[in-house]
Amino acid sequence: MKNALTNILYFNYENPEYFWLFLFFIPIIAWYVWKHTRLFSNIKTATTQDFENIPDTPKRFLIHVPFVCRLIALSFVIVALSRPVSVDTYSDSTTYGVDIVLSMDVSTSMLAMDLKPDRIEAAKDVAANFINSRPFDRMGLVVFASECFTQCPLTTDHVTLLNLLNELECGMITDGTAIGMGLALAVNRLKESKAVSKVIVLLTDGENNSGDIDPLTAAELASKYGIRVYTIGVGKKGEVPYPTPYGTQMVQNSFDETSLIKIAKMTNGKYFRATNKNELVKIYNTIDSLEKTKIEDYKFTQKKEEFAPFALLAILMLGIEFLLSQTICKRFP
Repeated sequence: MKNALTNILYFNYENPEYFWLFLFFIPIIAWYVWKHTRLFSNIKTATTQDFENIPDTPKRFLIHVPFVCRLIALSFVIVALSRPVSVDTYSDSTTYGVDIVLSMDVSTSMLAMDLKPDRIEAAKDVAANFINSRPFDRMGLVVFASECFTQCPLTTDHVTLLNLLNELECGMITDGTAIGMGLALAVNRLKESKAVSKVIVLLTDGENNSGDIDPLTAAELASKYGIRVYTIGVGKKGEVPYPTPYGTQMVQNSFDETSLIKIAKMTNGKYFRATNKNELVKIYNTIDSLEKTKIEDYKFTQKKEEFAPFALLAILMLGIEFLLSQTICKRFP
């Protein structure tokens, strides 16, 4: 009963319209006050001097206690009629994530300015938006030039991942383009994954000219481990603007599109070509829509009727009222 009284404001009420009955307390109290003021007994006496020194005792106010008990009992009856219920909600969320490794080319050719402000900055900016759009996935980052290394292992700490992505710059590794090694390292990061879907997003702007692993051999490894590879070729073919110590100059851009198409086909992925930043945004949006994370959220709600304690309290208060009105609070005409 104590818990019921303590939590009365936290219950849900199935029939809250019964609370309007509290309005009847106004005429009930008014009637009681009016009736009480008219209940006087007349005693004829020659003088009132004998009554002037009679002390005022608390018992004078005890005559109102039964009425207060009755109001409290009626209050409990109204609360019980309103059907208070306690609600327990249990939530069970199951997330079937996608493990994704971004494998990015950081060779100096990524400084070409056919994407604004340049290829590497455009790729970082769009990749950051992609990471933010997938908060429930584990993601990692691999970078490659003539060599490769893991910039960030698979993690759900996307803040750290974004910080490490922001630190990427061309020239941080010896120059060259080891596409096969960059892909193989990404596969190594995913091969032990228990995720329902394992994905590599491979972004490069050149052709494989470094490393000990052929890109198609790395693609076979990816296929063996059930890893899907989306390849993105960045940049325009032909002459592109490139920063040099002598200012921006036009340089010839070489590009091996055939290998990227084969890698995607071998792993049931897709190949995309981005010649500007807007196209790169659309590509990542497409990959985002193709690799949906499955999230299941189950909620169980259990209701428990709580009117019984209030009904018992009402009976208790009526019992107290009866006892008081027949004993210490009994009124004599």
